[in-house]
Order: sequence, then C-alpha cells, then structure tokens
Amino acid sequence: MPPPEPARADDSRPTPAWHALEGDAVLQQLHTTAHGLSAADATARLERHGENRLADTPPVPLWRRVARQFDNLLIWVLLAAAAITVAIGHGIDAVVIVAVVVLNVTIGLIQEGKAERALAAIRNLLAPRAHVWRDGHLVEIDAAHLVPGDIVQAAAGDSLAADVRWLQVHELQVDEAALTGESVPVDKRADPVPTEAMLGDRRSMGYAGTLVTRGQGRGVVVATAMATEMGRIGRLLQDVGDTTTPLVRQMAQLGRWITLVVLAAAALLFVFGWWVRGLPALDTFMAAVGLAVAAIPEGLPAIMTITLAIGVQRMAQRRAIVRRLPAVETLGCVTVICSDKTGTLTRNEMTVQQVVLADGLVDVEGVGYAPTGALLRGDVPLQPAELWREAPALLALAEGAALCNDAELLQGEGGANDWRLSGDPTEGALLTLAMKAGLDPVRLAEERPRVGVLPFESERRYMATAHRRGDGAATRIDIWVKGAPERLLAMCSHELDAHGRPQPLRRAEWADQVERQARQGRRVLAIATGTLPSHRPFTHDAVAGDLVLVGLVGIIDPPREEAKAAVAQCRAAGIRVKMITGDHVVTARAIAHQLGLGSGAPALSGQAIEALDDAALREAVQTTDVFARAAPEHKLRLVRALQANGDIVAMTGDGVNDAPALKAADVGVAMGHKGTEAAKRAAAMVLADDHFATIAHAVEEGRTVYDNLRKVITFLLPINGGESISLLVAVLFGLALPIAPVQILWVNMVSSVALAMVLAFEPTEADVMRRPPRQPGEPILSRFVLWRIGLVSALFAVGIFGVYRWALDAGHPADVAQTLAVNTLVAMEIFYLFSVRYLKAPSFTWTGVRGTPRVLAAVAVACGLQALFTYAPFMQGWFGSAALPLPLLALSAGAGVAVLAVLELEKALLRATR
Repeated sequence: MPPPEPARADDSRPTPAWHALEGDAVLQQLHTTAHGLSAADATARLERHGENRLADTPPVPLWRRVARQFDNLLIWVLLAAAAITVAIGHGIDAVVIVAVVVLNVTIGLIQEGKAERALAAIRNLLAPRAHVWRDGHLVEIDAAHLVPGDIVQAAAGDSLAADVRWLQVHELQVDEAALTGESVPVDKRADPVPTEAMLGDRRSMGYAGTLVTRGQGRGVVVATAMATEMGRIGRLLQDVGDTTTPLVRQMAQLGRWITLVVLAAAALLFVFGWWVRGLPALDTFMAAVGLAVAAIPEGLPAIMTITLAIGVQRMAQRRAIVRRLPAVETLGCVTVICSDKTGTLTRNEMTVQQVVLADGLVDVEGVGYAPTGALLRGDVPLQPAELWREAPALLALAEGAALCNDAELLQGEGGANDWRLSGDPTEGALLTLAMKAGLDPVRLAEERPRVGVLPFESERRYMATAHRRGDGAATRIDIWVKGAPERLLAMCSHELDAHGRPQPLRRAEWADQVERQARQGRRVLAIATGTLPSHRPFTHDAVAGDLVLVGLVGIIDPPREEAKAAVAQCRAAGIRVKMITGDHVVTARAIAHQLGLGSGAPALSGQAIEALDDAALREAVQTTDVFARAAPEHKLRLVRALQANGDIVAMTGDGVNDAPALKAADVGVAMGHKGTEAAKRAAAMVLADDHFATIAHAVEEGRTVYDNLRKVITFLLPINGGESISLLVAVLFGLALPIAPVQILWVNMVSSVALAMVLAFEPTEADVMRRPPRQPGEPILSRFVLWRIGLVSALFAVGIFGVYRWALDAGHPADVAQTLAVNTLVAMEIFYLFSVRYLKAPSFTWTGVRGTPRVLAAVAVACGLQALFTYAPFMQGWFGSAALPLPLLALSAGAGVAVLAVLELEKALLRATR
C-alpha cells in the first residue's frame, strides 16, 4: 500500500501549511529524504499525481462559437427582416441583410474567446527543465516529470517549475513580482514562518513560475501542476464567468422592445385592415410586412459594431489596444478603477528619494534609472563638481554606492532617459544616485579596482567590497559595506560628519532616522566605510567592527508622474481609484499618499480582507482606497464586492496574480510592455505604453463612443418611426402605401446607414471628462431621447405622407409620388443629421452648418445614391422609382429645411426652460 501523499488539486483534503513546518517535518510528511527519490519511486508518484502541467480546457468548437454569435435578438431581427424580404420576392435585399449579419458574426468571432488563452500563457511560465536529485545524483529532467517529494536544486537565472519548501539556501533571492506584486526580489531562508503568513511573506517557500535572481537553494517539491499557486490562479480563472457590459444589456433590451413593438403593431395592423376595414387578406398581410420592414432598424447592429470599432482605432492611436469591442463603451460608465501598484501606478524601477547624512537630509530628484535629477539640500541644489567641498560626506556615500555594487546600467536607444538595468533593482538605484552625484561608475571601478568581495547573505544582511586605495598607498585597502541599517549600526563605532571627518556614532539619532524613512514607505540601506591593512585577510571578522557610518539611503519604487495627473483627472470625472497591491502596507500607504489616494483612511491588508465576510467587505470597499498584501483571491473578492455594490469596475494590472481579477472586472486593463502574457490575455484592453494615464484617455474615448452611439440611435429610430407612422396612417384610412416595402429597405440599409455612419466619427465633446460617470442602469433611450424620437418621427411622417398625398392630388403618377416621398425622407434625414450632431446645442453655427469633412462626404454619397435610385433605369426596375423634375426635388429639400428649423426652435425652447 503506497504511503499517503499530499492533496491533489482536485482533492478536498486541506493542504498542509508547508511554510510553517520544519524542513524535517516536510520531508517526513512527503515520505522522502534530503537525498531525493529513487527513479522507481518517482515513476510511481508520477503515475499517481500526473505530469507537472497545468490542466488544459478543451477549445470551444467553431460551430458553437458561431452559434453563440446568434444569441443576440437584434441579429434575429435582421434574419427576420431577411426572411420577410424573401417572402415579398426581393432576394437582392435579403442578400444585403444577410451580408450585414455575416459581418456582425465575423467581427464577434474574431473578438470572442481570447481571454481563455490566459491559462495557456500561465502554462508557458513553467520552466521546461529542472535539476533534481534522483538516486543520489543531480540530474536534469523535463519539468513535467517533477513529483511531490522530489529534491530540486535552483540557482540564479532558474525559473522554478513547481512549488518548493526550501531546505538549504545560500544568498537566495527570488523575483516574485508576477505572483505577489513585490517590487524587489525576496530573500529566502530555510526557517519556517508563521502559519498565518501571507503569500508574499512566506520566505521559506518558492513558487512555480517565479525567477531566482541570486544565490542557490535546495528544496523539496510540495506541489505540482494545478496544485501549485500558479495552478490555483488558473482554477480561479476557470471559475470566473464572462461578464456582460452595460451596452450589451441595453442593446439587448432595446432589441427586445423593438421586436415586441414591431410584432404587436404588425399583428394589430393586419387584424384591423382585414377584419375591421374588410381589406383583402393578401394586401393587408403585405402592408403588415411593410410595417415590420419599416420599423426594424436593420442597420443598427452593424453601425453599433462599426462605432465600437472606430473607438478601438482611436484608442489604439492613444496606445490602448482593445481586445473586446463592448469594452470600449463600458469604459465610459466606469465608476471605479482598481489598480495594481507595481509597474502600473509606479515605474517598477527602484529610486533613491532621500539621503540621510550626519548633518541633515539631501533630497534626490528624478525617477527611474535615468541619471537625471538634482541633489537638493533644503531648496538649494548641490553642484556635482563641488561636492568634494560642499558635501564631502555625500560624495563619499555616492562612491560607496557605486563601488559596493554588482549591477550595471546601460543606456538604451530611446534617448537620454532610456536606461536599462542589468542586476538587482536596489543596486541599480544606488548606481543612479552615484551618477547624479557626478560619478562615472565604470571609471571609478578602474581607479579603485576591487580586490575582494563578501557577497550579500540573508543571515549577515550586508555586502562588503575591498578596493585598492585611490592615493596609491599599498599598505591599506578601503572597505565599503552596504546593508540593513540595524546590522551596520552594530558594526560601526563612528559616523562621518559634514566635513568628512569621523566622529563618535550617535546610534539613537540614526535609529530614529531609519524609523522615519520606513514610515514613509522607503526601503532603507546604510552605507559604511573603513580601512584594512593590505596584509590582513578580507573576511567577515575583519569588517565586523570599527566601521564609519557614512549615511542612509531611502529607496522606493516611485509613482509615475503621469499617474498622479491621471488619478486627479479620474477623480474630477467622478471615478474612484483604488490601489490593490501585494506589497507591504506601509509602502502602499506611502505611494497612495503621493498619488492623492486614501483620503487619510487606513489601508486594508490581505489578512483583514480574509477576516471579513462578503457583506462586511462590500461595506469596507466603499470607504477604503488602499489594499495591501493582497493575494489573487483577495483581488477577485474586491472586484466582486464593488460590482455587488453596483459599481462598474475597471481593473488594471500586469502580473499573473492579476489575471483572475482582470477577467472578472467589467473592463480588465493589462500592461503591454512589462505585463505578463497571462494578464494580457485575461484583459479586455492592453496599454501599449504601460501608462496609467492612458486609462484616462481610454475613459474619455469610451464616453465619446457612448455619446456617438446615442446620436446614431437618435438618428435612426425616428426614420423608422416616420416610415411606420406613414404606413399606419395609410392602412387605417384605407389609402395606398406612400413608400413600398422594398423602397423602405433601400432607405434603411443604404441612405440611412451611409449618413448614420459619420456619427461614429464625431469628435469628443468639450465637457466629456467633467461629467460624472453614467449610471450603469441608465437606459440608452432616456426621456429626452424618447421625446426627440417621437417628435422627429412625427415630423418625418408628416413630410412623407404630406408630399405623397400632394403629388397624387397634383395628378402625378403613383410611382412618381412614391419616389418623391422617398427623396423627401432622405432630404429630411440629411438636414436632421446636421441637427442630431448637437442634441441640445444650436446647429446654426458655421461649424454646425459646415460639418466635418466626413459629414459633407456622407451627404454627397447619400445624394449620389439617391440620384442613382431616382434616375438609373435598372434602379427604377428594381425599386419601382421614377425620374423627378427639378421643382419636385426642390420640394423635397424644402421639407428637410423645415425639419431642421423646427428642431432648432425646439432646442432653443429647451435651453430657455432649462
């Protein structure tokens, strides 16, 4: 009987708190030894646990993806319109409508389903090879063959292939930013940590998909495949259902209403005409068909898709890549943006912000690794060339920062501010400080060659280097030490004063400065110096005491400057911004303060989130803006709590740990440059430049898209309404139809669409980012829009029926009267187009009359198509139209001018009574 094994991913058994157990206890529970498994044991365990691969979900068949595209009532409305046109014997029009359906389905297929690739992206993060002890020998194997109980060896540059409990470490650091949001590599150790430690605080653990940046470690595999933390995130993604959007919900509701109204009106019309008025059943049925054709806005789904696509293009020009069309409009009603900190609100580049010397503070300007920025004492900038005289202690600290350093900064091709780091982020910040002080690290290393090094060890918490002295003296060597302040304070007996001379160490004052820097969320390092006889071995004992403390440096991953302005802009637009990070509480609060977030309210930690039930969390998210030490499930709970409160949530992030929340949010926004592939594929939108500020631009575009969609609907529905009313009047009074059903299709699918299309290109209105977010439940057909649709429908009906009856009374043939009615309808559409561009503002301005180039081009296209409809013999044969003399065309234009005049008068009255 095989020994008990750790729980599999699909088991209900609780997983042991491996991080809290002693190494020997972990080995005992896993029934393994520090020398590893035998090949036979490993094979048996592989059969029980399966390969170390994340579970794959079967792809959705093409036929099902196509079928899903038809789960849209407006698509069914279009298909019904096509069936109707076939029924009345006009196959060409049916082909046109079916082409619109095919366009909608094709666009939907291209955009749909991309988020599900997030699991594949996470799978690619698992290392393909691993070094493991088998039968007492270190061998390299396929990472898929790792099993719980294996003893693995990891070194700098290795990507961990499974979750491991460290047994032995030497200067081991692991970059866990993609999993926890930690901005710097984490020191690892073999000692257990408390059971309640959050994911980012489990120093005794290593997780699949994270990267070893320094040192070596040996550990025992405790979880593989879907049982790993990475696999748990994959399961969270599987559990997150697809979200709908306000626009999709509103358009679905609009489609249902249109369908119900059309069917009910057509049925009533048939009953009234056949039963009440005694008209022939076939004629009455064709009139009902004509009403259905008139009332259905056949072009609306296509124009909605095209409007969203235009919004996508606009956002792409502003560095925001939209992967799902409805997300464009959803941005317009976002009420909360939940943002990750590291790499999103901050630069993900460590920066020295302040230097503490014995005689005071020096502020360091500039962010990132670019060596640009002044050194300020108070408000007075220090000149790098004069530091030897004005601030010798600062110059000494800069020299130590450059010499006791293994990193390298390389200038990129992007200009003076494009610098790339090779090495540890903290050491990169120290190199940048040295360069701001006027030093050239490469030249300095040549002048003071390194003759010894004591690498950083987590147990000792410092790094030391020995250098040949710059004065050429051969009897002594210079020592530079950097590390944890409390460790170096214990190793120092003196401090460097303002004149660069050693003085007795004021240990309490320095400890107070360390605490002040920590309260501001900065990581604090101390730098000390000393000398050593050249004949004495350079060992830890040699540097253990009698050092001179030069100063402290306060380091932080600073907020992006553009992020500060973007946060302020979002708040001005009524959008709340919340920071959700895996970093420490103190650091998160410090960054939030610099960004203007939090309003003095305390930050909520991951442990506090776990202690709250769903109801309490819903209340907490209303008043808390900063959430720290958040695990992936915490981020997911926060997004869902906000959504439960009725908020429309945009979630930004760049790490694997953000992927489930990105998918659950109404709009998931991933960072394109530094973001992981898993985050990009789970998101609805990707920021190509990683700038939080781009989100504000995207919100602006989203609001513009909604404004333009409302203009499109306000433009199209009155056309259908006017056509429908004129048909109803004809049947109710026993008169001939003023416009034939096939002619209605021509207007709806050609002239109306050509004119409505330009509304999708309307520029952003001036006040768009000064309005509060649109309420998610606000109907797209507001009372004002309904009033405008009713008024314009009535005007169109009067115009259509009026000119038709006038033409008949004037003795013109029926085909001429119908052609005049169609041209009058198109003329009224053209003049209404100039009015609807400004729903409440006057259109009788030079800008309004002139329109944009696209508006004038659309008018020209509509006029050309209408001339073809009226005068081309083949069009006369297809649509039953007839040539019109110039006076009748002038009459049509006059009707359009009259509609525009009435609407401008209505706007003036509304403005006067507002």
